[in-house]
Amino acid sequence: MENGAGNEAAAAWNFAPNDSLLGVTALSVRGVLGSIKAGMVEDSGGGDGERPVIPLGHGDPSAFPCFRTAPEAVDAVAGALRSGEYNSYANATCVGLKLARRSISQYLSRDLPYELSADDVYLTSGCTQAIEIVCSVLARHGANVLLPRPGYLFYEARAVLNGMEARYFDLVAERGWEVDLDGVQALADRNTVAMVIVNPGNPCGNVYTYEHLAKVAEMARKLGIFVIADEVYAHLTFGERKFVPMGVFGSVAPVLTLGSISKRWVVPGWRLGWIVTNDPNGVFRKTKVVDSIKSYLDISTDPVTFVQGAIPQLIENTKQEFFDKTVEVLRQTADICWEKLKGISCITCPSKPEGSMFVMVKLDLSCLEDIKDDMDFCCRLAKEELVVVLPGCAVGYKNWLRITFAIAPSSLHDGLDRLKLFCLRHSKPEM
Repeated sequence: MENGAGNEAAAAWNFAPNDSLLGVTALSVRGVLGSIKAGMVEDSGGGDGERPVIPLGHGDPSAFPCFRTAPEAVDAVAGALRSGEYNSYANATCVGLKLARRSISQYLSRDLPYELSADDVYLTSGCTQAIEIVCSVLARHGANVLLPRPGYLFYEARAVLNGMEARYFDLVAERGWEVDLDGVQALADRNTVAMVIVNPGNPCGNVYTYEHLAKVAEMARKLGIFVIADEVYAHLTFGERKFVPMGVFGSVAPVLTLGSISKRWVVPGWRLGWIVTNDPNGVFRKTKVVDSIKSYLDISTDPVTFVQGAIPQLIENTKQEFFDKTVEVLRQTADICWEKLKGISCITCPSKPEGSMFVMVKLDLSCLEDIKDDMDFCCRLAKEELVVVLPGCAVGYKNWLRITFAIAPSSLHDGLDRLKLFCLRHSKPEM
């Protein structure tokens, strides 16, 4: 059909799509990686040859045996299923099973100077839905939210869909990706409602100190906003700095903590997350934020009931040895990544990762021939070497790359060797 005829036919109908949705794929890690992989499949036959595809672009290590979840977690889910008690809807209030919320509140309270209750916990279908809910709760005409750059652009996508403005403050690479607090203050105005921090950091692999988080809390108090603390990678730290939850400072400024079992238990497909009110002063109740969260949950999907039913046994029975092993593998792969990246001339890694599963590296295009930008680099790398890396544009940092090291060490060695070969092949002659 000719384009003009197609437009004429479309005009004959009264409906049209939401224009805001047509552009959000560019703000999705899944969408960007899908574009890169599509080109790879078309040109390489999908990796069916001798070399396997090396996934250095995603945050799901569960396919690799060295990152398999704890047997106690599997037993907990199997037991919940076999019991026959969790085949129903979760409950009438839609905030989640109380036994699961109580267990999560006790688990999170271990790291806090006060006790959370089950009523502080709201269960979600993974941390992704938690972000969706919080952005919907905050949305009002003229409101803006402060987001980190580089960062997870899903926050912007959800803010835009809700008619909210996203404003970006910088994370300072030279200071271990600390928040530029002066930048936060300069961005904020009377319509600013909250700021987001991600700790341990995705995409940077940083871990914030107690002192820095205290400054963030004081800044939020000064501005009259609250902190959205994305802590989905909580306790996945392997450097000198240990994880400190933002909720420690809940009495300074109210904190909504977002988390899940996805990363620490390596079960992203189980889709169980939470929103937690770290708010000893009761600000969220006084401002009706809590009521808004409950209202949203009344009209949204629940996390799977049998996974909720498994949570108490999953948390109680998982041995510390499992967590220690996961962290040790991440320490090893972070070391591999750090050392091998040093040998690639067109890539600069500003700091060694200390947490999460990622590291940000700067791409020097002046060293390369016929590479236009970070997206072009990643598309051609995938086609030529079957290595999938996330371009920095997908996290708001053009001409950088986000590399995951949460894969088997042997695969990581292979992938980084191919990355080096690709850079050598495309290096300018004088380089």
